[in-house]
Amino acid sequence: MLTFITTILLFIHSTSIAVSTDTAIPANPKSINQWLLENTNPMRPQLDAQLAQAELYTRVITVNKYGKGDFKNITDAVNSIPVGNKVRTIIKIAPGIYYEKILIDFSKKFVTLYGDPNAMPRISFNGTAKFFKTYYSATVAVESDHFMACNIIFDNTAPRPIVGREGAQAVAMRITGQKAAFYNCRFYGHQDTLLDHSGTHFFKDCFIRGSTDFIFGRGQSIYLNCELRSDAIGFGVITAQGRELRRESSGFIFAHCLVSGSGDLFLGRAWRQRSRVVYAYTYLPSNLDPKGWDDMRYPDHQRTAFYGEYKCMGPGAVTNQRVNYSRVLTDSQAKHYLDLNFIYASTWLLPPPKL
Repeated sequence: MLTFITTILLFIHSTSIAVSTDTAIPANPKSINQWLLENTNPMRPQLDAQLAQAELYTRVITVNKYGKGDFKNITDAVNSIPVGNKVRTIIKIAPGIYYEKILIDFSKKFVTLYGDPNAMPRISFNGTAKFFKTYYSATVAVESDHFMACNIIFDNTAPRPIVGREGAQAVAMRITGQKAAFYNCRFYGHQDTLLDHSGTHFFKDCFIRGSTDFIFGRGQSIYLNCELRSDAIGFGVITAQGRELRRESSGFIFAHCLVSGSGDLFLGRAWRQRSRVVYAYTYLPSNLDPKGWDDMRYPDHQRTAFYGEYKCMGPGAVTNQRVNYSRVLTDSQAKHYLDLNFIYASTWLLPPPKL
């Protein structure tokens, strides 16, 4: 009964929020929150019917490592979700460090991991490519659709790799499912921290720390108001985007972000032939290498990679020494990328729950 009443109240509240028809990311950062609220109204008519049905009722499972919840660990909470789940299931996690390696497989849709923003729970493991291979090294791996995480720390505690050592890649989060959103999450690692593997994804107010290729994969994703923190000693790279074919629509878009940290830093490198990355309205620091981008010693990738910058700021935003295969985007060129339609968000993107 309580869930039903809550749903009715949310419906009444949601209908009072305007539905925006302007999906372009605002140039003014002060406009972002209201703009996003209007674009994620749960009552909008474009919302996927299966998702809308799943959101009608909410199941909440509590996890507390000290025994005051439904489960003491996250793994057991995930295992309790039935195969073919059709209801938004929120796993509310109490503060603390949870030493677990978690898989949310394709059969468990509509799962949310939710933490306290003032005492964020940390999920930690130390898997590396040497023992698991890179893909399977993730502390948390999500293969299901319509996943959401709010106020969670994803941590791979494997030590900083020695330059040249094989098998040191260590993933904190692998997101493979379609239509996933991350709000106010933190991702800690060194090499290959966040495997944005495949699917359409949205990250807002997140912190991502690493040294080499610490955001990588062939995801089709927007990162909004996120901090990208390098802890590199010497050579450091933020992205290794994995688009390979012309027909693929994937790419990483960073808007209103902050690049910070150490190292001789590059915005990205051409891990795959048609790698695509755009930075817009983003602060670039003085330790950004003036060349900006790297071809990974594959000169043929220079002809096919798409690397763009648009109205960035900071001492690293000077582009007169950039590699000749990057580009400063015009308004018309940037328009396609600075839009929620890049990830087809009108059919699936929802705001974080209010618990």
